[in-house]
Amino acid sequence: MTSLRTVHIVAFDTMADWEIGHLTAHLSNGRHQRGSGEFRIATVGLSADPVRTMGGLQVVPDLTLDQLIPAASAMLVLPGGDTWESGAHPAYVEKAVGFLDAGVPVAAICGATFALAAAGLLDARPHTSNDPGYLAASGYAGTGHYVDQPAVVDGDLVTASGVAPVHFARAVFERLDAYEPHVLASWFKLYADRDPAGFFELMSA
Repeated sequence: MTSLRTVHIVAFDTMADWEIGHLTAHLSNGRHQRGSGEFRIATVGLSADPVRTMGGLQVVPDLTLDQLIPAASAMLVLPGGDTWESGAHPAYVEKAVGFLDAGVPVAAICGATFALAAAGLLDARPHTSNDPGYLAASGYAGTGHYVDQPAVVDGDLVTASGVAPVHFARAVFERLDAYEPHVLASWFKLYADRDPAGFFELMSA
């Protein structure tokens, strides 16, 4: 029996739930994956208190940040939200640093990329975000490494624009090696290109 690999999602008030919707749903359902149901999703909060997403959903964290260690995780995911730019989540950024230092992947989208930039994590590696000017406001030194793409995978770090949730999910799936390449191409054909052929390809995978 295949053991589950846990992908941890940080949970906080105003988290942009739609930015991680494709990622969480398709990792959790296990369909068409290499290991057929190999992944599970767990949410991580600063405390066990419920948080409310930007979409109005209440999320009760599965564990607290102090309980999370890189060795027990397949990836740490930082969704966007209204509070990253203000520096409201230093503990999450610190945890991301610890994950990268331990060689465990981190994926950040939208506002979370701003926080990583402000912490210097994007100064010397290819990355993307909502816009180069958006990240420049963080005062970071990585402008020359900005890539004008919806999502970028650079080793253990995945970054994405907040308007590219499907591209973000594909980049995460790619980094986790969750699908055979041709299956992932069909998935992207269906959900990004809205091509019905992708559906039939997945059904026959």
